[in-house]
Amino acid sequence: MGRVIMHVDMDAFFCAVEELLNPALHGIAFAVGGAATGRGVISSASYPARKLGIHSAMPTSQALKIAPGLIVVGHRHDTYGAYSRRVMSILREYTNTLQQISVDEAWVDVTGFETAPRALALEIQKRISVEVRLPCSIGIATSKLVSKMASGRAKPAGVLQIPAGGEAAFLAPMAVGELWGVGEATAARLKQIGIATIGDLQRASPSNLSGTFGNNAAGAVARANGIDDSPVQEDGRAKSISEENTFARDLADENQLRIELLSQCDHVAARLRKVGLHAATIHLKLRWTDFTTITRQAKLAQPSQLGDELFDAVEKLWRQNWRSGQRVRLIGVGVTGLSDGEQLELLHAASRSSKRALAGVLDELRSQYGDAIVDRASLRLKPNPRTRYNTPIS
Repeated sequence: MGRVIMHVDMDAFFCAVEELLNPALHGIAFAVGGAATGRGVISSASYPARKLGIHSAMPTSQALKIAPGLIVVGHRHDTYGAYSRRVMSILREYTNTLQQISVDEAWVDVTGFETAPRALALEIQKRISVEVRLPCSIGIATSKLVSKMASGRAKPAGVLQIPAGGEAAFLAPMAVGELWGVGEATAARLKQIGIATIGDLQRASPSNLSGTFGNNAAGAVARANGIDDSPVQEDGRAKSISEENTFARDLADENQLRIELLSQCDHVAARLRKVGLHAATIHLKLRWTDFTTITRQAKLAQPSQLGDELFDAVEKLWRQNWRSGQRVRLIGVGVTGLSDGEQLELLHAASRSSKRALAGVLDELRSQYGDAIVDRASLRLKPNPRTRYNTPIS
């Protein structure tokens, strides 16, 4: 018997929670996001707002130009997290083989259940609707990839099952950019070589795709055909931790940018220590005034959870890619390659142990008395006001 994987995706989750808490919002065009005056962005748009062209990641100022009457509600992340935990608790009543991939979506492996998959999905959907009072859509397939694509097609509040053997036919008519894992830049390159739909990618020769996918060309064709054997991971271990700030005014001051990077590295390092992980790779994200965005990464000399070591590596990337006086709209730091332990060089073991001990003391102080109780002296020089996004652990 083949696998049965469900992808459960909450519909316009942030907006649905806001409607639940404020019924006056029901049926009208509104969005959850940051203020337009603070370079805010839209996090979630209600379905009436989506019909007007409003979507997530759109600058709030742009959204208000498109829909001048749009209501923008501020984030309530703690509240969204509480509702998310209630949803995940229901899913875990069915199986522990669950992989939560964001605050509002998860895969569950229900292979071997006696109840027919569609009937089981409808039961889960009804329970979430009745017990949490929130809508969701569910995709059912033999893989994570296709189940996620199916839940997207089932929105809003639908259930769609793709039968075994029907994966390729289901995916073929879709635009190639809709294939999970294919971004806008990759889709644009594929269109340049005549590949506009997922069906086109299914029929393509891997040898003709190496310029776009490199050594993963054959894998890309397999995914286009709905072939995905990746398991539903039960442990939910973090794969990345990141933080990024969008400035209220474009920033070109070298010292302030440096302080911002140092602050972000300290925050990311504290989150690493909190979950007991070390990072092997550091990432830098820069967005210029014209919205051009670049990302750069580098391997750390050894896995780390110390802000100083993260900063030493990311500062080099920043210096290599930023010109003096160049105005920056957004800057961000992230880490990947997370693991439980680290390989310590004997020469530096004692000093790193002391640094970790000091960092642990500071973490405890901040936990008890708040983040402002202790900080680096250099961070007391506050940079230009910004909108900070602490990206959830993923």
